[in-house]
Amino acid sequence: MKTPMTACEAVDARPISAFTRVFRRAMAGHDGMRLIPAFAAALYLFAGAAFATEPCDIPASLLSGGWDLKHVTEAVAKDKRLTIAVVGTGSSLLAGPDGPRSAYPARLEAVLRQKLPAVDVRVVSLARSRMTAEDLARGMDKVLTDEKPDLVIWQTGTLDAIRRIDPEEFRAALDEGVTTLHKGGADVILMNMQYSPRTDIMVPLGPYADNMRVVAQQHEIPLFDRLAVMRNWSDTGAFDLYAAGKDNVLAQRVHDCIARGIAFMIIDAAHLHPESKAAQ
Repeated sequence: MKTPMTACEAVDARPISAFTRVFRRAMAGHDGMRLIPAFAAALYLFAGAAFATEPCDIPASLLSGGWDLKHVTEAVAKDKRLTIAVVGTGSSLLAGPDGPRSAYPARLEAVLRQKLPAVDVRVVSLARSRMTAEDLARGMDKVLTDEKPDLVIWQTGTLDAIRRIDPEEFRAALDEGVTTLHKGGADVILMNMQYSPRTDIMVPLGPYADNMRVVAQQHEIPLFDRLAVMRNWSDTGAFDLYAAGKDNVLAQRVHDCIARGIAFMIIDAAHLHPESKAAQ
């Protein structure tokens, strides 16, 4: 488990960026020998975005999962390879001729290949529209057999909320799917719903997001809180998400930033900073 926050950090609850937070810790010398890898990882999120003209600024609290990705670390250290399966629904896809290579699964592969040049990175998108968590959980054995992933990023929750699936049934499906993946030797990152100010009031996402957080804690796996990340972007004016449905370029930029956030989380949770032996 990661080093807990210092007392000063715990008191300061303002929404500072991941870069700012790590920079402050580095300057204060709180991290000892770990400050250089942590500082370098923070830079990854902000460097050279393909679509974004502004930095992909994400509060540090939303990127600190607190749990290790041991299978990812082992695969990279032993075999210099990393296979990731993205299991998700329609919000993991983008429309148009450039959609497949602009959606966050493809962008994640590109970012990880850039940050881990000695590693053979493969990201497989298994996203399908109109799938509930229960539907996706049933297919996890096939994902393990067909793709043999070191890591599965499981994006879900929106359709369950729209259909008003019982939150306990939703939670049970998550638990079943994560258990299957762990037994099959794969690490898991849960990813919750995307945020849209147009539908925020109409769709009750809260109970489903809460259950995803609980399942992540119980199974000791990272949660990429896409809902909170995108709400933060909307609140701070980083992205005009009211226009996201009409602007495919904006959607590409959002997906690129999401990919960079996930890459940050993977590199940090698997200890794959450039200075680490596993990444070399």
